[in-house]
Amino acid sequence: MPSINFIGGEKGGVGKSVAARLLAQYFIDKARPFTGFDTDRSHTSFTRFYANFAAPVVVDTYEGLDLIAAVYEDEHAPRQHVIVDLAAQTAAPLARWVKDSDLVSLMASLGVTVNFWHLADSGKDSVDLLDRLVATYGAGPNYIVVRNLGRGSDFSQLDASDALKKAQALGGHVLSLAQLHEASMRKIDRQNASFWAAIHTSSGPDALGMLERQRVKTWLKNAYASFDTLPLG
Repeated sequence: MPSINFIGGEKGGVGKSVAARLLAQYFIDKARPFTGFDTDRSHTSFTRFYANFAAPVVVDTYEGLDLIAAVYEDEHAPRQHVIVDLAAQTAAPLARWVKDSDLVSLMASLGVTVNFWHLADSGKDSVDLLDRLVATYGAGPNYIVVRNLGRGSDFSQLDASDALKKAQALGGHVLSLAQLHEASMRKIDRQNASFWAAIHTSSGPDALGMLERQRVKTWLKNAYASFDTLPLG
């Protein structure tokens, strides 16, 4: 079953783009076709690293957002997954579009799963924003809550929160994303490289060393094991 994956968390700096890039690499390595959309006008980091798979989309207009669902316009076309890397503070226009379009029900009728990913740091803001996300959409979509260990280590507030309990009561999934070594991530970013390119490039000023490449491979393997438990078709 194909899926639309809204990679959010609402505030900046919680790792949304890294999660989108990681999910893109997962689909590539699993040979699952997908289309990506980048909503960040200032950084466009998803498009930067996966230019062959992602395109910018404007969330301020329904015409822009309609491009996301247009992937499924042709019922005879091969079904594919969609990844939407949500910029900070895009929750309100996205919610209006989803509700006015009755998107979750429409996608269900087409056999497409709708997943809302909530990237969380260890702060209270992430808990409050998760509560708002679940209150906005209720039952219907899947909620995937990601404890980003690159943005904190103590997630006790999230784990004990009513917000997380509400998400889990609706069938929500919870996973932890390990931190990739900071120096390695900086090198990958300077290369504008996909994770695949990073582990297959051994020359150049920002190339990863042998052990760095091995750590990236291990990081991907562990993330993929978590992703295998999710409703990703």
